[in-house]
Amino acid sequence: MKPDRSRLAALAPALWLAVFFAFPFLLVAKLSLSDMALAMPPYAPTLDWSRGLSGVRAFLAGLDLETYARLKDDRLYLDAYLSSLWLAGLGTAILLLVGYPIAYGIARCPPAAQRLLVMAVILPFWTSFLIRVYAWIAILKPAGLLNAALGALGLPAVNLLNTETAVVLGLVYAYLPFMVLPLYAVLERQDPHLVEAARNLGATPAQAFWRVTFPISLPGVAAGALLCFIPMAGEFVIPDLLGGSETLMLGRVIWTEFFANRDWPAASAVAIVLLATLLVPILIFERQPGKFLR
Repeated sequence: MKPDRSRLAALAPALWLAVFFAFPFLLVAKLSLSDMALAMPPYAPTLDWSRGLSGVRAFLAGLDLETYARLKDDRLYLDAYLSSLWLAGLGTAILLLVGYPIAYGIARCPPAAQRLLVMAVILPFWTSFLIRVYAWIAILKPAGLLNAALGALGLPAVNLLNTETAVVLGLVYAYLPFMVLPLYAVLERQDPHLVEAARNLGATPAQAFWRVTFPISLPGVAAGALLCFIPMAGEFVIPDLLGGSETLMLGRVIWTEFFANRDWPAASAVAIVLLATLLVPILIFERQPGKFLR
């Protein structure tokens, strides 16, 4: 009997998800139910296979929700959580305002120009992400390029480095291609005759855009928003380099708990809470795709 090729084709992605998503998730979930311990690894309980079923029972009995209760009672985690959602949401909104006109303009260019402009959008990916963030430090620092330009124009200097404004600037710059490309993919496929028909029926250019172009582009808006908001909420490099010690984001909190405090259960619990939060918009988009197509 020949094997079902469709099942074999589905086996590879299933194995990939099991190895690189399911197993790490279960490991982090287990760590979040553990307690901090001064040992290697720095958590308890650990599973002792040599004890057989009694070891498994002792292991399961040692798991608890104490770490999650500690997160609820510590204001630091709540502030970092709300700050992450706020900065990620603000960055996503700015990206939509900036990225939509860019994608719309690219989609309305001739095909040859579209290829060049799309290449210009993805060109920053050819440079190291870390180097690009460090470039923003050179721009925003007190003696940096921005204040040098303002001084040449006779304007007062500004102090943006180590502020939330610098973090938002870094997020918008780093994730702009993730907003532009999904929007461009949707807008480029739009039939131009639809807008022409709306204009022939008496719609103004603004009315034609809001009643025809924008509703059709909603799948790209949703995809771009998800592609930007999800990684920005857990971003570590940008707030660490541009935000300074006063900027709280969950990515920095997770890093501090893992590597500075060596509190692996707390770091894992924070990661699980963040993952649960980010699953909400994904599930909404997956379960109600028709709303974005009307």
